[in-house]
Parts: sequence; C-alpha cells; structure tokens
Amino acid sequence: MDAEYENTLDENAEPVRVLTKGQRRVLGVLVEKALTTPDQYPLTLKAATSGANQKSNRDPVTSYSENAVWDLLDQLRELGLIAVVHTESGRTERFRHYVRKRYPFTEPQLAIITELMLRGKQQLGELRSRASRMVSIDSLDQLRRELASLVEQGYVRSNGPLERRGIEVDHNLYPAGEQKPSFETSVQESVGASPSPASASPATPELPRPSESGASGQETAELKATVESLKSELEELKASMEIVQDDLAQLRTALGV
Repeated sequence: MDAEYENTLDENAEPVRVLTKGQRRVLGVLVEKALTTPDQYPLTLKAATSGANQKSNRDPVTSYSENAVWDLLDQLRELGLIAVVHTESGRTERFRHYVRKRYPFTEPQLAIITELMLRGKQQLGELRSRASRMVSIDSLDQLRRELASLVEQGYVRSNGPLERRGIEVDHNLYPAGEQKPSFETSVQESVGASPSPASASPATPELPRPSESGASGQETAELKATVESLKSELEELKASMEIVQDDLAQLRTALGV
C-alpha cells in the first residue's frame, strides 16, 4: 500500500472513539516506531511485541505474549486502524498503522495522542518533552493549542483550563468497562481552598495565613509561581532522561547487546 493512501484522511470512515488498553498499547507502538525509527517500520510481530513490553516510556509496563499481540493486531485490523504488509520475500508479515486515515489529527496531535496512549495522563511539561521526540512541539503554547483542539473534538480530557499550571491531561478513548484514572487536584486548584470542617483531616496541620506569617499576598503568589516553574522544569528533565534511556535501549537492541 502506498504512502499517499496511508496518509490521506478517509472522510467517509467514522473515527474509532473507543480502544481497549491492549489496543491502545499496540497501536501506540506502531505510530511511535513509525515516527522515531522509520527504517525499522512497518513492524514485525516480534518488534511490535518488544515495543509493547519495553520498560521505558510505558505505563504500566506489560508482558504481552506474541500470541496476545497478534490477537490485538487482528482486532485493530478489523477496526481499520492497521494493515498487514507482506515483504518481498513473503516470509515475514509486517504491520503498519492507518491512524492518519481515520482521524483528522495534525502531526503534533498524532504524537500527543500516541504518547497518551502509551503512558496515560501527564502534566504538560512532561507530555511536551515526550511527544517532541516523535514530532517537534516548539513550546508549551503550541502544545496547549493542539490540546485545545483535541479536547474540543473529544479525544482528550483535562482537569482544568489548559492555561493553568500543574494540570493533567489524558486521552479519552477508554471503553465503558474500563475505569478512567482519576486526576490529581492541581496545585493552583487547591491553593486557597477552604475545606469544610467535615472534610478537613485532623492529622493535617493548618498552614498559617499570609498575614500571620508576615508574608504579603504578592510574596506568597511569587513563591507559588516559583515552585510551579521548578516542578515544570523537573518534569521536563525527567521526561528527557526517559527519552535518553529509550534511545539507549533501542541502540542496544540494534547492536545485539
């Protein structure tokens, strides 16, 4: 099948709105490898299984058998999301995705959805770092614009306005029988909240108010902004380290180490 067919949106085909956990993992692997290691794509069954079970950039880490991955590939084929490709020798079947045919995603959106399928909910800093190894996302502002479109289309959910620091986003492809991971309350949402006496924990000491500690409201706000900035930088650093580990693992595999 030629690349033009693979990359052309089929406007008559309904996009798939629900994918199981295994389907998301295997489809995410196909898209990820197509973007990061195109010389090894389309993938063999063995490569798809290895990619699904790799320890870096996956949450949770899994241990799918080749038979299980074969069944998942067959399910994705029936959904029209992948196709089987036969090599010239005819000995090894390979698999390629058709995500671009079924979804109106931009390339950054494709990388974002793929990262969320492979790892689940994330804060914006780490999501940008991880998705950027597939497709360049130059800034958090660009990420927010792409996410806003995905939220509007119903493919992504968030626990607050995308402009707010500390929020989390997740894909919205969960089937009805699968429990969606709950979002953590962002720092900005929790700041200034006044819990009722019934909901307050007796083991948690009450923090002094700014007037009692001698700090002004402006100083407190600046401190909170600094903490959020440092957290965002730490998230990006952690994500960058995971990318390096992933690249190292792929290099070792290629070298047979």
